Amino acid sequence: MSTLRQALYGFALLGALMLLIWGQQQRINAAENKTKLAAKEATDARKDADRNLETVNTLTATLKQERDTQSTLRIQQDQLRQGLAKRERTIEDLKRENSELRDWAAQPLPDAARRVRERPALVGAAAYRDWLSGRGAVPTTSDKPAQ
Repeated sequence: MSTLRQALYGFALLGALMLLIWGQQQRINAAENKTKLAAKEATDARKDADRNLETVNTLTATLKQERDTQSTLRIQQDQLRQGLAKRERTIEDLKRENSELRDWAAQPLPDAARRVRERPALVGAAAYRDWLSGRGAVPTTSDKPAQ
């Protein structure tokens, strides 16, 4: 019976060894799956980072372009202000030099011109549209007023 017992011990040992190998294989498979998943996540993260970098670069370029445009507009605004101040000085100089021009400039505006310059406080597009279509509208050139 000793041979039978040895054979049983051998089979038991062989079964335990097979079970150990199978367990290790399962752990290896699980580790490989985790590695593949981590590699996929790393690839996705790299793609997201690249897209974010492209977005940042685009936004940076747009911001630089807008700042340059704003700078150009400020320069133009300053030039326009200087031109306006120069024209106002010229008009004042002409008024001082020419009494006929001074008298003309002192006259009140005609009613039609005054109505064009007068505008109530408007809030929103609807109010502006109502004001334009209301009684304060300026007649078109085809409507000839009676003289």
